[in-house]
Amino acid sequence: MTTLGAVGAVTTPQLVDVVDTISGVRAYSSGGTRTLSSCHVERWGLRIEHPTPEDPFSDSEVTWLMPEPGLRLTTYRARSRHSRSGPSILSAVRVEHDHRHWHTTDLLLGLAVPGGATPRIVRTEEFAAAVAGRVLLPGDADQALRTVHRALEELSNVNHNLTSWLTWHGIYDSWPPL
Repeated sequence: MTTLGAVGAVTTPQLVDVVDTISGVRAYSSGGTRTLSSCHVERWGLRIEHPTPEDPFSDSEVTWLMPEPGLRLTTYRARSRHSRSGPSILSAVRVEHDHRHWHTTDLLLGLAVPGGATPRIVRTEEFAAAVAGRVLLPGDADQALRTVHRALEELSNVNHNLTSWLTWHGIYDSWPPL
């Protein structure tokens, strides 16, 4: 990503998270880590959850990594059971994994999928800045655009129903998770 200031452009590397499924730790490109409260390899990808103590509104983050469509699905569990949950976020990612480590490169473009409403494309400014700053290479940018537009079209085909979309992809687990 590129930011402009009085000194000039500053370029940061791509955002890559690494999940160690044995130790149950998620490491961020920023250097931070999270101990996972849940980490399960599924036939369709990886399911993780971790607490979010710094967030006054959410208790935890639930993330599913889906290598086949190149997407990360995220939601936040509200602290109060009476709170409305925000939209689920489908983010374009490149996922590489072996028996222990799942590397996820964020392609900086995604969809906010509110329950029962039309999804909207999100993070376009970050995406544009990363492309302009050559942090996101042309191949990655093309992949992000294709992935997000394909997901948007598929969601449109199932009336923007995320559960139906997941089923269409062979994922029969409930979303958002209980």
